[in-house]
Amino acid sequence: DNRRRGRSWRGGSTITQQLVKNLFMTTHRSLLRKAFEVPLAYLAELLLSKERILACYLNVVEWGPGVYGAEAAAHHHLGVPAAHLTRHQAATLAALLPDPRHRTPASVAWYRDVILQRMRQMGY
Repeated sequence: DNRRRGRSWRGGSTITQQLVKNLFMTTHRSLLRKAFEVPLAYLAELLLSKERILACYLNVVEWGPGVYGAEAAAHHHLGVPAAHLTRHQAATLAALLPDPRHRTPASVAWYRDVILQRMRQMGY
């Protein structure tokens, strides 16, 4: 357990929970926030398709300081519209998440390569 070892730890939130957090919650971590987040995420999954949840998440999540949404991220990080991203560029953006403020260029490159490898394995 990372808490016992004195290390920081990230929660196991689903994409839906992260979407709810970004839309409706404060950034303060607490059990009370999580208590509200879980039922709202459940409701979102009843009302929205997985594809819609992912699209909403990608368009509200922070991709860097003051950069929100996939289109803004594509322009900010790569200088191109999101519709013109190559597979390599899309994987690079995906590697920034969920914490773009703390990713180093080396960690982004490593995660990008993992993503590209998994995409190849899945036939993409």
